[in-house]
Amino acid sequence: MIQSIARELAIQQEYLEGDVINTVYFGGGTPSLLSPKDFELLFETIYKHYKVIDQAEITLEANPDDLSPEKIQTLKQFGINRLSLGIQSFDDTVLKFLNRAHSAHDAIVCIDLLRNAGFNNLSIDLIHSIPGQDEAVLIKNLNAALALSPEHISAYSLTIEENTVFGRWASKGKIKSLDENTSAHQFELIMNTIISAGYRHYEISNFCLPGFQSKHNSSYWNQQKYLGVGPSAHSYNGVSRHFNVANNHVYMKTILEDKLPCETELLTQANKINEYIFTSLRTDTGCQLSYLKNMYDYDLLKNYEGYLTKLEQEGKVSVHDGILTLTHSGKLLADRIASDLFVLSE
Repeated sequence: MIQSIARELAIQQEYLEGDVINTVYFGGGTPSLLSPKDFELLFETIYKHYKVIDQAEITLEANPDDLSPEKIQTLKQFGINRLSLGIQSFDDTVLKFLNRAHSAHDAIVCIDLLRNAGFNNLSIDLIHSIPGQDEAVLIKNLNAALALSPEHISAYSLTIEENTVFGRWASKGKIKSLDENTSAHQFELIMNTIISAGYRHYEISNFCLPGFQSKHNSSYWNQQKYLGVGPSAHSYNGVSRHFNVANNHVYMKTILEDKLPCETELLTQANKINEYIFTSLRTDTGCQLSYLKNMYDYDLLKNYEGYLTKLEQEGKVSVHDGILTLTHSGKLLADRIASDLFVLSE
């Protein structure tokens, strides 16, 4: 698999048209399980075929139980300077429910090891809206996370999907998703608590200390080009999207034939407008109405004047200096508001 990913990196070297690389992100699956030889091959390939800036943000997703002192030194050796830790919760009962291998104590020890090794850009993932997790447990989790002073916190709602363990449990009545109002209340509590601790709520699910927003993820929300490699990876170059096949065997077989294992979607003007509305509204910098007008000759304010006026009166959006942003309460309905503003046809 690693050989195939390295080969895809070489095949795709023209995709970004020579643009310099500002960020590298190892995500999906459990990349912290990679060996030093795996990292060596991938980094050699990246630096051979791409122009990576000095001091690029290089992130690795990791589980606390994967990060031994030896592994941490390996990561530093290869220039990884940002860790995104799948802690999810600081409550052992919740961690057991989520089938996590680590304990709350393991997570705290892991962060101590990373700090002692010199890592000063750490992100913690937390999950809310978990069946059985009441407000007291959520507050405990938030306080435990903030006590560790991570530079970045991502807070996600647990989603229960079909053909997963939770999905099968839900279908048998073993667990029940939290109702919409309770889930919204939990997210409000998260927003209030983390913002009060001095973090910037720069994107719906993401909070950072000043200057520590994820440069990599911000590129998605700012319509910058990106290349994704590996099974299920997505790429975007401003004109089209590539979607790699999810099947590992098919992916590797296709790469061995020096072919790209992907489907391509050419983006229409409506696609581009809708994507900008959807992604920009998720951020605290908002949707710039002049951008839509200048790039696509599209007047969002005019086309949805009545609806936006209603949302303003309800305190869910703000339109100021030509920028449309979601308010605190509007963020609870971000996806719905964005989809209501979509262009339905060319």
